[in-house]
Amino acid sequence: MKIVLALFTLSLAWAAEPNRLTDAERAAGWRLLFDGATTNGWLEITGKPFSSNCWTIEDGSLKALVRTDGFQDIRTKETFTSFELQFDWKMGRDGNSGVKYLIQKVDEWTNKAGRQARARGLEYQLAGDANPDAASDPRRAAASLYSIIAPAPKVTPLVDEFNHSLLIVEGHHVQHWLNGTKVVEFDADAPEALKQLGGAVPKTSPISLQNHSSEVWFRNIKVRER
Repeated sequence: MKIVLALFTLSLAWAAEPNRLTDAERAAGWRLLFDGATTNGWLEITGKPFSSNCWTIEDGSLKALVRTDGFQDIRTKETFTSFELQFDWKMGRDGNSGVKYLIQKVDEWTNKAGRQARARGLEYQLAGDANPDAASDPRRAAASLYSIIAPAPKVTPLVDEFNHSLLIVEGHHVQHWLNGTKVVEFDADAPEALKQLGGAVPKTSPISLQNHSSEVWFRNIKVRER
């Protein structure tokens, strides 16, 4: 049933215009988290106003900028418990980013590169296959649970074109999908997962987009609460 549902939502996503909902999506309970034109609904990860120094809106996408004066993740104003999230993302062969969820904590510090602010928690990894970090470990490839679970099967992401991702969180049961294929499934409250995650994860948190010093575009960010 979950597989059928996921495939259905993926087909809906590709049928819609960018940052728009089809009538079928609205009827199914989907709503937009990004309108394609404004930063409404988004904050810097610490709760400060949107990080316009290292994020912008370009071609109907939230775009992470490469800067030399610090990088901050951004997050939704809303928090989510059980939900489905779908989004499109684009980057180069050596790009690196991620979508964080069930966030355990937020770190903030300043170094020679400037002020940094990062979400720490579960991460749906986004990376090109030529990225050194992703190439170093299959658990850091696109759509992995970063550093913990490698995608199986491995799906090679498109380069400089939009990929489509689906994240399903039902309590602490999680699925990662990439371009129509389920590649990761796990229980975040299982003993081995808790050990690798460094402790318990929350039941509710915002959703965060990572600026990892790479250009990356996000659009069609849609959520359906379960």
